[in-house]
Amino acid sequence: MKITTVIFDLDGTITRPFFDFDAIREEIGLDRDAGPILELMPKMSPEQLKRTNRIIAEHEKAAVEQSTLNHKAAETLDALRQKDIHIGILTRNTRQNALAIARKHSLSFDAIVGRTDGPVKPEAFGVLSLCETFATRPDQTLVVGDFLYDLLSATAAGAIPVLLNNNEKAHEYAKFADHTITSLDQILPIINTN
Repeated sequence: MKITTVIFDLDGTITRPFFDFDAIREEIGLDRDAGPILELMPKMSPEQLKRTNRIIAEHEKAAVEQSTLNHKAAETLDALRQKDIHIGILTRNTRQNALAIARKHSLSFDAIVGRTDGPVKPEAFGVLSLCETFATRPDQTLVVGDFLYDLLSATAAGAIPVLLNNNEKAHEYAKFADHTITSLDQILPIINTN
């Protein structure tokens, strides 16, 4: 099956890992192992929700300002452009922050789905939405990310999950990936053999 689209996670995939979610949870007043913050927010009081949104915004602003690209990120995006492959971003971050990363590092994404656009990863929504935008099929789409939710969203949508092995928990996620890579440019041989 010819690959026509690559959907990337943003934080930890296009950019080097930045967020310490355990520390963010503690700052919010949650247990370190309380679970994903976005899923906890609907259960918060209005005051706690306001404080949580402020804390998240501060961390996300710092993540943009201090961001550095992962190894071979820019070169991989350039290679995909030369192959006329659609480039999507699917993030639990905001669309505005994804655009800010693109501006800061002179990158170009064809479409972005952020956390306010619909159900977040691990739901299939973002992958399916980007496939619809590009008029491509999920089975012609690689979804590349460094976290379990990236892989689960790919599988739920019928796309091809690719794990970027760049953190200590990656080995726990590998069984959910069709391919595991250590550098973004390693998706190019996957595309060439499909």
